[in-house]
Amino acid sequence: MFHFELLATDIDSAARRGRLTTPHGAIETPIFMPVGTHGALKAMTPAQVEETQAQIILANTYHLHLKPGEGLVKKAGGLHKFMHWNKPILTDSGGFQVFSLPKNEITETGVFFRSEVSGERIFLGPKEAMAIQNDLGADIIMAFDECIPYPTTHDYAAQSIQKTLRWAEECLGAHARSDQALFGIVQGGVYDDLRRDCAKALTGMAFPGYAIGGVSVGEGLELLKKVVDYTAPFLPEDKPRYLMGVGLPEDILESVERGMDMFDCVIPTRYARSATLFTRRGKIRLTLRRYRRDFFPVDPSCDCYCCRNFTRAYLHHLFNANEILSATLSAIHNVRFYLNMMAETRAAIERHDFKAFKADFLGEYLSEDQKS
Repeated sequence: MFHFELLATDIDSAARRGRLTTPHGAIETPIFMPVGTHGALKAMTPAQVEETQAQIILANTYHLHLKPGEGLVKKAGGLHKFMHWNKPILTDSGGFQVFSLPKNEITETGVFFRSEVSGERIFLGPKEAMAIQNDLGADIIMAFDECIPYPTTHDYAAQSIQKTLRWAEECLGAHARSDQALFGIVQGGVYDDLRRDCAKALTGMAFPGYAIGGVSVGEGLELLKKVVDYTAPFLPEDKPRYLMGVGLPEDILESVERGMDMFDCVIPTRYARSATLFTRRGKIRLTLRRYRRDFFPVDPSCDCYCCRNFTRAYLHHLFNANEILSATLSAIHNVRFYLNMMAETRAAIERHDFKAFKADFLGEYLSEDQKS
């Protein structure tokens, strides 16, 4: 039911080209997963998401638990049917959101927190996270872990990974559906010995896939690269590797070079709503006056619905008029930009010239980015 096949590797880097087969279809890796926090990508219909050639999307366990509740989703036939998405879905464990909440109470068995919706006191631990995700019915689900903030001390990080490892074992024991692949999550802050120890212990539990968590929490690109550098080599070559929450193009390409396969972030749709769009020559802000009479597509090299039919001037007008369509067209473009970048990345790995592709792509992308 689940199978990961390594199809090609780059000669001059650790970049990998693979295929992950799930009950709802195959995922070509490396891949970017657009985020639909509440079971929907903001400002986009499922048909529009599919047209961007998205292969898998991510939904949020914590938010779906609060509303509408996993029981209702299960009664509706599961998340795929509920949101009318027939391709693969990944749900996170809710750990990142819970540990980010103010006034949470972290215990050895899980976390107590206040509901943002009702104010009631809620407990979330490994068993609860598995039960919620089993009811939601995503193809890939995540173990409940402690997301370590940055910065943190070595002592705290060391104690934390012991929790994460205990919770990972509990998740394996509580996971009740064979049609869902449960991924383990490597934690350890920015400490190479802790990342190594956590990765080795998790791989001994034989998860069908592994994630690196606790990055993109403020550590910056250089530390992100170091964490991936000294964690990825301890992950199995024959299983998918997911770098959680990483979403800038430069971060993704640097991480592909270091052997990561799967990425997710809210950046494409979040930036779209604030009129920031991605192009091969960097990001542009379409509310700027310079675009009022710009009758070129957002990105002349893009094949998305927005770029095929509309101009920068039109989007500039939509944002100034506060039209909802501005967010929709911009989200369509940004998501397609990311997925096209990943398609080009896969092709470059197959040609065994990923590093040259990355240098060319970032050379053009970063050259104009700061001018907009």
